[in-house]
Amino acid sequence: MSAHPPDPATPLWRAAQVFRLLSCLYALGFQIAVNGELARPATGRALFAVLIAWSAMCAFAYLRGFGRRASWVVAEIVVVVALILSTEFVASDRWALDNQSWPTTLWATNATISAAILAGPIAGMLAGVAVMIASTIVKGFINYDLGRNATIVIELAVGLAVGMAAQTARRAHAELEQAARLSASHQERERLSRQVHDGAIQVLALVSRRGREIGGQTAELAELAGEQERALRRLVSSADTESPAGEKTDVGALLRKRASDLVSVSVPADPVLLDTGTATELCAAAVNALDNVAKHAGPAAHAYILLEDLGDSVTVSIRDDGVGIADGRLDEAVGEGRMGVAKSIVGRMDWLGGSAKLTTGPGCGTEWELTVPRR
Repeated sequence: MSAHPPDPATPLWRAAQVFRLLSCLYALGFQIAVNGELARPATGRALFAVLIAWSAMCAFAYLRGFGRRASWVVAEIVVVVALILSTEFVASDRWALDNQSWPTTLWATNATISAAILAGPIAGMLAGVAVMIASTIVKGFINYDLGRNATIVIELAVGLAVGMAAQTARRAHAELEQAARLSASHQERERLSRQVHDGAIQVLALVSRRGREIGGQTAELAELAGEQERALRRLVSSADTESPAGEKTDVGALLRKRASDLVSVSVPADPVLLDTGTATELCAAAVNALDNVAKHAGPAAHAYILLEDLGDSVTVSIRDDGVGIADGRLDEAVGEGRMGVAKSIVGRMDWLGGSAKLTTGPGCGTEWELTVPRR
């Protein structure tokens, strides 16, 4: 089994080796046709054998996958340039001036294609420029007549087109993988939501209802069960409505839904946009703070929500005019196993990379300041 992930550009690598085979056949025909005209025909035949052997090695390496790395492609570019420059050694200056470089421009394009598939259009065009420079050195002058010498145009076009095709293939593959992960995650959330709803939520609802009916000491257990039931329902609801990554949500719109006779909400006139996941979690922390106001601040306590867009961060302040929290009460609640503040508020903000600041005291209400950075 391969330890490497599948390469989305594999079809391009395979097609490139078909082109390599055809270019080798063309180079063979060219070699047969011009071998007698070369100044050193025996050396030309020997170098052509090197060309065929190297082409076979490259084809094998790219098809099997172990050659699809920068070191191998750079080696191919070096070999191609060296064989082009060998034209000066196997042929006369007059022959080099009147003909294309000895290994043929078509065969040399294999290096451009390999670089483009591996590293994209920029690398492909740079490899094409290297081939063009080597060919120019062989001829001894720069030919600006693109009508008669289209080598540079061909090399750049091939590097650009093949490189963009490789990039597109990899991008499409990454998007398909992301879509598959999102689909699997959504299905798993639905499965867990069904299990939680059919199991834990129903049990908590039963305990809460029966505890209230029995009364006495079980009323406190009923209250705790009801609290956890509501928390689980919010969690399931937020999971079911989670949006794809990258989408934005107006935090103000989420908070305005919490306005009531006892809750005043103040938000900016313009939308305050955050990533949907961040906005949902920030709002959930604020809602948990409101739940605490309803349960602990007193029946007549009012809550005030203020949303502030600070540019590089967003802050939600939740203030109430209730009885406040006595010193040490939060630590006592944690010791009793009641983790609402520690997990639902502080824990959420820590997970978002933000902060949660609590200001309170007996008889002076409470104020939460929830801040998240913009990413």
